[in-house]
This record gives sequence, C-alpha cells and structure tokens, in this order.
Amino acid sequence: MTAAFDTLGATLDLEKAGMDRMQAEAFASVVRAGQGELATKGDVDALRKDLGALENRMIAALYRALWMQASRIVVAIITLASVALGLARTLGTP
Repeated sequence: MTAAFDTLGATLDLEKAGMDRMQAEAFASVVRAGQGELATKGDVDALRKDLGALENRMIAALYRALWMQASRIVVAIITLASVALGLARTLGTP
C-alpha cells in the first residue's frame, strides 16, 4: 500500500508560497513520481508480524535438526560401545 500524495494540494500550497503554477505543478509531479512504493505503518507492522512468524518457524526447524543430530550421535555411540564390548569379549580381554 502506498501513501497518497495530494498533488493538487501541493501545487496550491506552492503557488501560495510564491511559485508560479507551471513550476508548482512540475514540482508536485516530480515529488509524486519519486515516491514510488513507500511503506506505510501498516506495511511495516505486517512485515514485522511476518518476520516474527518466520523466525519462529526457523527456530523450530533448527531444534528439529539438532534433535535429529543428537539422536544420530547417541545411536553411533551406542553402536560403537556395543562393537567395542563385542570385540573385548571375542578377544578375551579381562
């Protein structure tokens, strides 16, 4: 959503300040063209809300990935311990 710019009002204000009509219209036109897509307070608030939701999803995905890695590490440790115990029994280590 873009903020509205009143070119007629700006032109009239500039004329009252002493600028001739053609210059005032040109100036107001340039200002309007230069506005482009300006963000309103509502736009910023919506973006802030979207970013907060994205942050929450990213944190949840990070925790899931960490749990998966931790699970794999635990399985690897148990597997290695079992192999070491099996080798120790097979080789007859006291």
